[in-house]
Formats: sequence, C-alpha cells, structure tokens
Amino acid sequence: MKILYLLRHAKSSWNDAQLEDKDRPLNDRGVSDIPIMAARLRKNSSIEGIISSTALRACTTAKLIAKGIGFPVESVNLDPTIYLSGPLKLLEIVRNLDDRLEKVMLVCHNPTITEFANCLSGANIDNIPTCGLVKIKLDTNSWGHAEFGKGTLLDFDYPKKEP
Repeated sequence: MKILYLLRHAKSSWNDAQLEDKDRPLNDRGVSDIPIMAARLRKNSSIEGIISSTALRACTTAKLIAKGIGFPVESVNLDPTIYLSGPLKLLEIVRNLDDRLEKVMLVCHNPTITEFANCLSGANIDNIPTCGLVKIKLDTNSWGHAEFGKGTLLDFDYPKKEP
C-alpha cells in the first residue's frame, strides 16, 4: 500500500504586481496556516519524501511543512515540471517514485491539484483551498501501478476546517 499526500501551496501574496507568477511569495496568512497543517500532519503521518513545484510559494510551503513535521528540509525535492503541469504529468511523477518510499507528498498548484486528486481517487472535491491537504491510498506495492480512479480518498483537510 502507498499513501500519497497532495498539498496545495499556502496563500500567496499579490502585493507586487511586477513579480512573475512563479516568484510570488507567501502572505502572512499563508505563513500562519502552515504550522496549523503541520501540527495536524505530525499526529498521524511519517512522510518519507516531499516533492514540490519550484514556484516560490510552493517550495516555501514545502520547506516550512517539512520543518514543521520533522522532515529534513534539505531533502525536499524541487521539480520544475510540477509548475503549470496537469494531472497526467503528476501521474507520471507518481509512477516514477521510488518504491522504497511508502508515504510521499507532492506540493502543487490549483487547478491541477484538485483535478489530480479527483482523477486519482474518484472523489468530487470542488476546490482544494490554499494549504489544503488530501490523503489518498493506493492499493499497490509499486508507485508505477498508480492509475486514475484506483486511489481511495482517506482525508481532506484544510486550515479553516475544524479538526
């Protein structure tokens, strides 16, 4: 069995209109939401790998979550192909994960993360909000066997949801 965590980056700032989209930082709410989600994640997970988009808001989220759950920040893998990708690209990334890893997190963007979560699990999530986290179980011993519609949604959490 494999467990895939899909985390949407935390809330980003739109204060500087001159910045390119990929260079937008987190805003204050984004920074304050991450410890909330890290605390919830720490209670019942032992993530073995984190792969993030290279967009500043995503990689900052990934590194702060890593720190908050006790995962080595220097081991966060930044993948430029996640930024502006679609569900098929995320499926390709999942299929190429190391089978020695049982629990992996992808830090992504909307709308792709919501589409991917729904495609993978058959769920009907309208929108994964910023810093929202989806936990999906794959009944396989190999990431290479991941398929759309074959995952099971185990949890959907976000900062404003009552624990």
